[in-house]
Amino acid sequence: MFRRTFWFTAGAAAGVWATTKVNRKLKQLTPESLAAQAANKAIETGHRLKDFALDVRAGMVQREAELGEALGLDAPVAEDRELPAPRRRAALDPTARPTTTHSIPTITYNRNEDH
Repeated sequence: MFRRTFWFTAGAAAGVWATTKVNRKLKQLTPESLAAQAANKAIETGHRLKDFALDVRAGMVQREAELGEALGLDAPVAEDRELPAPRRRAALDPTARPTTTHSIPTITYNRNEDH
């Protein structure tokens, strides 16, 4: 008799446990519950994106400061210091003469002649 009572109680407990699990799952699958879950996930994703953007911006500021320090852009500028004179290359100097003796003939083109 004890075995029958044990198995009856175990079966009833398993049935109650299974029924409870099924009912909880059904409540999670209602349209209202699904909408709330989706909204919560969207908010969580938005917070994660915001944190990512803030991390990227902080990294950009840090890297910009490192580059400025490495290039000397943050050094104080002396008022009495003058800028160096601009360097000119001979090829870009309009006063420089070509070193070759022959010249390239220039061809003038009038677009109205073809008509």
